[in-house]
Amino acid sequence: MSILFYVDDSGDDLFYLEYIRKKQQVDVDLFCFSTAQAAIEALEERLERGEGVPDILIADLYMPLDSGSGLIARLRQDDRFSAMQLGVCSGSDAVEDRERALAAGADFYLEKPLDFARIGRNL
Repeated sequence: MSILFYVDDSGDDLFYLEYIRKKQQVDVDLFCFSTAQAAIEALEERLERGEGVPDILIADLYMPLDSGSGLIARLRQDDRFSAMQLGVCSGSDAVEDRERALAAGADFYLEKPLDFARIGRNL
């Protein structure tokens, strides 16, 4: 089963993705985090337990303290996370936002609302 980490400061967006996963009966282990730091800590804990990294991590572009692009750039600098597919999501359809996310090292950019059909193409 694929493992997906989703990072978003919006409780509504975290709830929505879990709701859609259940409604569409998507066979994926979904772990949601409201901060980039919480996601980093969970990644570190997985590695310490020998569980490896998730298949994919998607981060919201606009979050306080650490943007999705900042989180992606941080993960790209660490070889332990090189096997993960990294994505950024946002309600913005601005070309500049997409370019900034990809320049930070994201493999893909998704617009909200997220759906598992689009995410599944990256798993």
